[in-house]
Amino acid sequence: MESLQIPVMIITLIVLILSFLLYMVSFLNNRQSLKQTARFTVVAAFILNTILLMKRTVLAGTLPLSNLFEFGLFFVWAVLLVFLVIEYKYEMAGSGIFVLPVAIILLFWLFSHDHAIRPMMPALRSPWLFVHVLTAVIAYGAFAVSFTMAVMYLLKDYLLGANYKSILIKVLPSLDLLDELTYKITFIGLPFHTIMLVTGAVWAEFSWGRYWSWDPKETWALITWLIYAVYLHVRLMRGWKGKRAAILAILGFLAVIFTFIGVSYLLPGQHSYV
Repeated sequence: MESLQIPVMIITLIVLILSFLLYMVSFLNNRQSLKQTARFTVVAAFILNTILLMKRTVLAGTLPLSNLFEFGLFFVWAVLLVFLVIEYKYEMAGSGIFVLPVAIILLFWLFSHDHAIRPMMPALRSPWLFVHVLTAVIAYGAFAVSFTMAVMYLLKDYLLGANYKSILIKVLPSLDLLDELTYKITFIGLPFHTIMLVTGAVWAEFSWGRYWSWDPKETWALITWLIYAVYLHVRLMRGWKGKRAAILAILGFLAVIFTFIGVSYLLPGQHSYV
């Protein structure tokens, strides 16, 4: 069964690329039938990703959360889940051409990693692992989608300001909706990120006898939290909206990506489970 993982990943990637192309065509032609087909293919990709995670769970005898490859699979899963909820609730088919590339790039990047299932490291054998990592997955998935909403906002704001006659202006959601969704999705993601930090600190106390060690991944996770905390603070207390808020949301997701990928390769530490 372990040998079937790569074929399932390949099929999932192909389905996601097909979804992206369908969203692109429906985005340009505004055809409802294509939008429904595109949504169906994303659901299919989400199911395939779920099956892959379930298969690894059965083979490993525990939730697959022990290395970068497995976290990456959950990251893709969370991005697709949040996207499907937003796309269904707000009928934002056009967002597919912005959100799906994030999932496609992440999944494509995972092919370069060792997908073999190995016994969990002793340091990871703790009930805290599941809460700590799963809350991080939900937070990262939410931040990825809020990032794409912010990118869409800046793109439409630029096109309107430059007086471009582009189909993007008509098809992209209103600036107010994009701004509101960036805020709402971030508002959902930050509490989960907070739980991730707190449970990580408690787990560290049990494992290493100290709550915080300024490990590179801990530090960058805190930096990410601070960026999003500032985003929510200036929006709620200072009334920041629009372009400034969108730029902060984008900076926050860049910090997420560096925490997830960059730290593991450039600043290895206690969390370097690649």
